[in-house]
Amino acid sequence: MSAESGLKTFRDADGLWEGHDVMEVASPEGWYSNQDLVLDFYNQRRRQLLKVDPNQGHLLLAQLEQRFEVDIVTQNVDDLHERAGSSSVLHLHGELFKVRSTKDESLVQEWKSDLNSGDTCELGSQLRPDIVWFGEAVPKLDKGAELTSKADLIIIIGTSMQVYPAAGLIHYARPGIPIYFIDPRPSIRASDFSNLTIIQDTAVGGMQELVKQI
Repeated sequence: MSAESGLKTFRDADGLWEGHDVMEVASPEGWYSNQDLVLDFYNQRRRQLLKVDPNQGHLLLAQLEQRFEVDIVTQNVDDLHERAGSSSVLHLHGELFKVRSTKDESLVQEWKSDLNSGDTCELGSQLRPDIVWFGEAVPKLDKGAELTSKADLIIIIGTSMQVYPAAGLIHYARPGIPIYFIDPRPSIRASDFSNLTIIQDTAVGGMQELVKQI
């Protein structure tokens, strides 16, 4: 979804995210092995996010709120949906502009500058990125499943459909509702689900076509 804004995903190059093995920068093991590397990695991602803008795909999704009730469930950790004007965004994998306590994960705060060793929460514990890493629970998954189960129409945009448990949300869709899958290299087939329409295009091009169709 955010690739056309200039942000890379870790699926772009065989599990590498900006040249790093994702397990080095997106796992508890990576954090305990090299905390400074992890902090530097997310500092760079935070700085990059401050320099990019929502693309037309984000804007078209936000504009759908003029006609529909729209809930966005995203694996992306950027804030481009919010900046585009979407009012209901559920971040399954956390948010880049937030950090949390390593002692009490409920202690979360906004953070748009660099996060360094020695930056602590009110309990005196080191702060870490508020990102759900591999091997960690996805606390908002139940809410994502609830939203999916209530939807009258589902749009899937630019996901590999390989990252679980998020990829399993499609199975919560009510039988027979329209499902649109926008991706330049779709990983599922029209025959995999009833009423599935595949739009083989980028997020921007696919959203332009989808708006015409609905």
